[in-house]
Amino acid sequence: MRDAGLKQAIDKVGSVSELARRIGIAQPSVSNWDRIPADRVVMVEAVTGIPRTRLRPDLYSEAPVSGEIDEIDAERAREYALLSALLSRAPSAAFLGQLGRLRGGATPIGLAHARLGEAAAQAAPAAVEREFFDLFIGIGRSELLPYASYYLTGFLNERPLARLREDIAALGIERVDGNHEPEDHAATLCEIMSGLAARSFPAPPGAERELFEKHIQPWMGRLFADMENAAGAVFYRSVGTLGRLFLDIEREAFALAD
Repeated sequence: MRDAGLKQAIDKVGSVSELARRIGIAQPSVSNWDRIPADRVVMVEAVTGIPRTRLRPDLYSEAPVSGEIDEIDAERAREYALLSALLSRAPSAAFLGQLGRLRGGATPIGLAHARLGEAAAQAAPAAVEREFFDLFIGIGRSELLPYASYYLTGFLNERPLARLREDIAALGIERVDGNHEPEDHAATLCEIMSGLAARSFPAPPGAERELFEKHIQPWMGRLFADMENAAGAVFYRSVGTLGRLFLDIEREAFALAD
C-alpha cells in the first residue's frame, strides 16, 4: 500500500508513469514503491513542488527541530537541495523545464541562477543525460570524480571519508538503504547541508559550520571550478558556476560569524 507522501506525488503529476518520467527512472521501479526512497526525496520534491516534509515526514520534520528557520536559512537549504539534485543524477525533462524558468538579479549569484535557467531552457534532455554520464560516471573512468577522498588524497575511500563518517554518525545521520555512493559524494554532502540549514534533524550549535569547514570547503569549490572548465561540460558548466559562487558566499558568511 502506498503511503500518503507517495500518493500525493503521483496525484500531483497525474500518474505513476509521469512521475517516473519526470525523475528519469523506469516506471516499474516507481510502481514497486510503497513510499518514496530516501535518496529520491529531493528529486521528487523538485519535480512536484511538494515539500519533503510531506513526502517523507518520517525523515524530515514539518517544523524546525530547534527554533524557527529564517528565510536566509530556508534559501540556503533550497540551494543545497538544488545542487544535490543536479549532482546525484541527470535532470529529467520536467526538471529542466522547471529550471528553465529560473531568473536572477544583478548579483553574481543572481546571474548564475539566470545562466542556469538559460542553459536548462536550451538543453535537450538526452544530451544532458549523456553529459552527466560522461562527466560523473563514464566508461572506465569519468571526467570528474565528485568525492572528497579523491580531491584531498588522489584516491577513493580514503581517510577523508572515514573522518566524515565519524562526524555525521555523531550527528545521528545514517546512510540510506539503496544508496551505494560513499558519503563523501558531493551530492550527499549538499543534501546533508540542506537538512542542517532547514533544521530537519537535531544538531548542536555550530554543526553546519564544522561540517562545511572540515568536509566541504577544502575541496568542493575545486570540483565546481573543474566542472566549469571540463571539456565535456555544456549544461553542467552553469551548475559549476552556481556551485562555486554559492560556496564562496557560504565561506564568507561563516567567516563573518566570527
